[in-house]
Amino acid sequence: MTTNESECQVSKVNYTEHWDKAYTKNPTEKLGWYEEKSTQTLELISKTQLPKDASILHVGAGSSTLIDDMVEEGYTNQIANDLSAKSLQDLEERLGEKSDLVNFIVDDLIKPEKLNTLEGVDLWNDRAVLHFFLKEEEQKAYFDLVRKVVKHNGFVLIAVFALDGAEKCCGLPLQRYNVQMLQDNLGSEFTLQESFDYTFVNPYGGERPYVYALFQRKN
Repeated sequence: MTTNESECQVSKVNYTEHWDKAYTKNPTEKLGWYEEKSTQTLELISKTQLPKDASILHVGAGSSTLIDDMVEEGYTNQIANDLSAKSLQDLEERLGEKSDLVNFIVDDLIKPEKLNTLEGVDLWNDRAVLHFFLKEEEQKAYFDLVRKVVKHNGFVLIAVFALDGAEKCCGLPLQRYNVQMLQDNLGSEFTLQESFDYTFVNPYGGERPYVYALFQRKN
């Protein structure tokens, strides 16, 4: 799930520069993680039966077309987060006047300065971000933030590289997961609603096994 691996190889990473570079070098549809239609995510979101004005936080949103699709479906309270300001700029420009329906937040999930002030998030949606956090303290910070901002009865939707998935993305090593690992990190106050395996085929024809999981926080 990469653009061109030879362009992405790094030794010591400045993650902001790394992702800004990826979005600068490639149009959205040429990015290795590009989906023309985020069908699996949309289907799981529909199963939550959340109202159209629910607070939906997309972490690591990048320039995802998922947000365009949800705007078209009538969702009015989306939050698009990414470490890359360039990715969110691309998304905002593509949405045009409809960008008023989305709140754009450039922030680091591991060391948040803005995201940690959010309250009452109805849905946390992560497609392909969690697996970049390799250190135990990074993973803890991620799940601590989930527990801080997601309300009781709220949902957590995570799509992440499966245990048999790719070992790297855009030159960066990955931590792969199964559903039980996600459950263990979220803790007992989150109940699994649905999960499935899905093989994503990237724009370059590469097969990338994912696991999708939808959890709900207990009241």
